[in-house]
Amino acid sequence: MRHVLITGGTGLIGSALCKKLLDKNYQITVLSRNPNTVPQKCGQQVAGIKSLSEIGDNVVIDAVINLAGEAIADKRWSKTRKTELEASRIDLTHDLVEWIAERQFKPECLISGSAVGWYGDCGSELITEQSNYHDEYTHHLCEAWEKSALKAKQTGIRVCIVRTGLVLAAKGGFLQKMLLPFKLGLGGKLGHGEQFMPWIHLTDMTNLLAFILEDRRADGVFNACSPNPVTNKVFTASLARQLHRFAFIPVPALLLKCLLGEMSRLLLTGQNARPEKAQSMGFHFAYTNVTLALNDVLSTNK
Repeated sequence: MRHVLITGGTGLIGSALCKKLLDKNYQITVLSRNPNTVPQKCGQQVAGIKSLSEIGDNVVIDAVINLAGEAIADKRWSKTRKTELEASRIDLTHDLVEWIAERQFKPECLISGSAVGWYGDCGSELITEQSNYHDEYTHHLCEAWEKSALKAKQTGIRVCIVRTGLVLAAKGGFLQKMLLPFKLGLGGKLGHGEQFMPWIHLTDMTNLLAFILEDRRADGVFNACSPNPVTNKVFTASLARQLHRFAFIPVPALLLKCLLGEMSRLLLTGQNARPEKAQSMGFHFAYTNVTLALNDVLSTNK
């Protein structure tokens, strides 16, 4: 039985991944600030720990999956909030890599989270793992985060970086924040609506992480998003149709900038990102049509 250590295991992606890996007969340990909540959120067989020091050096950890990080869109990006975002990603990853380096029995791989925000605002340009970036805060945050993880290569292990798009899930995630205004008939495109939204169904997200974990050819950067990103205008229209509502009340860009400041760029810009690397390795996406993906998560949510 392979033993996986997961950080951020009680979050949206982490808890779903735990359940998938339990089904595949993995032993799982989750690093959490609240380890007592781990069995309830992740599965009764999952062990929760508060500190890496609780894992003895004689305990074999076959892989580490690093998904920890404060939610980037929960609060306005003040100087204090940026410090929290950076500490929860960069500092934690740094500590994790140092812990790996000190272990007698090192894991086979480190899979570390990142985001398509690494690319910044790329307009309609087609984005793959080989693409360049637009210089802005999301790039700087993700770049420092990724560099912390990539230092683990110096220990001789396999390191994979997963740049995740917007995750569609029945409960939690960005979709939950959109449902109420849309159900009230107050939904609409954000700004001009032409910005791309690289999305991924939660099932595909966890399947991709398991694929990267188990395929030892996997190395380097992977875009975790559907092969068919859509514009915000298309996404909001599709969501409204699924909810049998209209989406005719656009949210002006100026209003979002006033309310959210710099964080408004998360909503007003995007990436036409594609998962070229995963597909070239033979990974199959179950959900490539946003309408069918929304139909699935919304029907599950009822």
